[in-house]
Amino acid sequence: MVRRTRLIRHAAAFAAALLLSAGLAPAASADGPPAGPNPVAVRLNAYWTEARMASARPGDTGPRSETGLTNRSVSPTADGPRPGEYIPPSESFDGMPQAGTFFWSDTTGTGRTCSGSVVRSPGHDLVLSAGHCLKGYSGTSPKRNLGFVPQYHDGLKPFGIFPIRNNGVYVPQQYYDLGEHAGAAYDFAFAVTEPNQDGTRLQDAVGGVRLLTGTGYYHAPVRMIGYPARAQKPLECWSWTTKWASDDAADPGTFPRIACDAFVGGTSGGPMLVPWPGGWAVIGVIGGYHTGGNTPQVSYSAYFGAATQALYRAAITGAPPAGPSS
Repeated sequence: MVRRTRLIRHAAAFAAALLLSAGLAPAASADGPPAGPNPVAVRLNAYWTEARMASARPGDTGPRSETGLTNRSVSPTADGPRPGEYIPPSESFDGMPQAGTFFWSDTTGTGRTCSGSVVRSPGHDLVLSAGHCLKGYSGTSPKRNLGFVPQYHDGLKPFGIFPIRNNGVYVPQQYYDLGEHAGAAYDFAFAVTEPNQDGTRLQDAVGGVRLLTGTGYYHAPVRMIGYPARAQKPLECWSWTTKWASDDAADPGTFPRIACDAFVGGTSGGPMLVPWPGGWAVIGVIGGYHTGGNTPQVSYSAYFGAATQALYRAAITGAPPAGPSS
C-alpha cells in the first residue's frame, strides 16, 4: 500500500512538472479584441455577490449531502470504500482556470451550485458538467441567473461570470427518458456560454481541456477537482480510476470509479483529469452511478463514449437540445 501511494505521488509530481514545462497560459483569441461588454453578464455579475455565492447550496440534490453523509436509503457500503482500501486525501486550493462552478437560483430563489470544466470547442464557449446538475435547464427553460464562474475561490470571480446561452444546455435525451437512475450511464451535460461582462469568450479567457472519449476505464494518475457547496475553495485529489460494474439494478451499467476523500455535495460535475500534451484532458465527471456515489470517499462517472461524442457534436453545432418528453 505504501508503494502504491508513493507511485501515485511520484506520478503526480512528474505530471505537474510536465504541465509546467508545457505551459498552461489561457489561449489567446485568434479573432482580435472582445466585441464589447455583455449586458447579461453585467447583470449576473451584480446579482452573484460574494454573500450569495458563499451561501449557495448543492444543486446535485442526490445522495451526497453537504456534510458528506448519505441521505438515500441505499446502504453506503453498496458503493463506498472496500475494507482496507486506501483513500487518497483531498486538499483545498485556489483552483485552476479551466475548472469552476455553476451558480443559479432555484424556483424558491435559493442559490444552487454544481461543478464544471471548460472543454476545448470551435466556439470557445463550452462547459462540461453532470446531467443531473443541468437537466432542469434544457431548451427554453428559465435559466434563473444561471452562469459559470471559472476558478471561483474565496468569493472571487477571477475571470468574471459567463451566462449560459438560451437553448444552450445539452443533456442526452436518454437521460430524460430513462431518469437519473436507469439513465445513469448518460449522466453528463454541456452548457454553451455567452461572453463575460467584458465581452471575452470563455476559452479565450481561461483556456480549455481536451475531451477524451472511448479511452477505457483505467487511468493513472487522475486529478479530480470539485467545488463543495458553501466552501471558499475547491478540492483537488490525485488518484486513479478503475472499472465498476453496477450491482444495483436501479442504476445499471459500468462506470469509472475513483477513490478520493471529502467529495461532498456541490462537487458533482467536477472533472476527472489526466495529463495531456500542453495541458489536461477530461475522461469523466462526478456523476453516473448513484449520481456520483453515496459516500464522500468514492466517486463515479458515466463512461465517456459514443453518446458523449454525439452530445458534444450537438452542442458545438447548435443543434436543438433535447428535453423531457411531453
